Amino acid sequence: MKLDSALPQLVNAGVANGTAYAVYGTGQPLVFIHGVGMAKVVWAPQIATFAAQHQVIVYDMLGHGDSKLPPEGATLEMYAQQLTDLLDHLKIKAATVVGHSMGALIALEFAIRNPERTIKVAALNAVYARSAEQRKAVMQRAETLDKIGIAATVDSTMERWFGNSVPAALVDAAELVHTLLRSINSLGYARTYHLFARSDQTHVHSLPGLKTPALFMTGECDLNSSPEMSAAMATVTPGSELVVIPGARHMMNLTAPVEVNRHLSTFINI
Repeated sequence: MKLDSALPQLVNAGVANGTAYAVYGTGQPLVFIHGVGMAKVVWAPQIATFAAQHQVIVYDMLGHGDSKLPPEGATLEMYAQQLTDLLDHLKIKAATVVGHSMGALIALEFAIRNPERTIKVAALNAVYARSAEQRKAVMQRAETLDKIGIAATVDSTMERWFGNSVPAALVDAAELVHTLLRSINSLGYARTYHLFARSDQTHVHSLPGLKTPALFMTGECDLNSSPEMSAAMATVTPGSELVVIPGARHMMNLTAPVEVNRHLSTFINI
């Protein structure tokens, strides 16, 4: 999927304290955090839309893209601290933070720990309080990753995210995701995935105290970051909003960008 031509002019880019980042546009700061196995380029449809009115910041999370590896046994707090350090480097006092999947967990962790630096927070395709069956499945995937490596798990990941047969309209999105999964640092992926697998309970007791306006959005057909999970998060989070994108699966920011951007824009600009 060739996305570079669709991006607005780059304002700033580099590597700060081991974090690779890029900045587009000017205005109120808006940060996007990708999920496990992806990289900052996966936000191209959102960069193209929001950089017209916002200072859009995208970065590679620990262990991904051109960013440094996380330490063994890394915590969600460490991934949230990566964002804190980046905002400090960019001299940004506060931002709206949008995260996808693992990035959603990081966004929520950042907002909970730094309410004074979080204007709003949006959690896309987030996991929350998995059932025993779901928890068993994700832990089995983590164990399989250790045994056979990421290369052997790419096809099963693509099937979870796009289905058995990729619709013609989504081929470009699937190709980008496939390329990113194939090129990820295997150690960075494994360490991050293990954290992701065990972090679904992390915010069960802290979301009721979230002081930041929040949006929980997922795809109708995302079985692992399900509508039920987003609804449960919205239920316990005061004043939050819930959106479910009809027919969408896990990579909805790429596969349903018009709908996702519309709901994000409404939430961000209220």
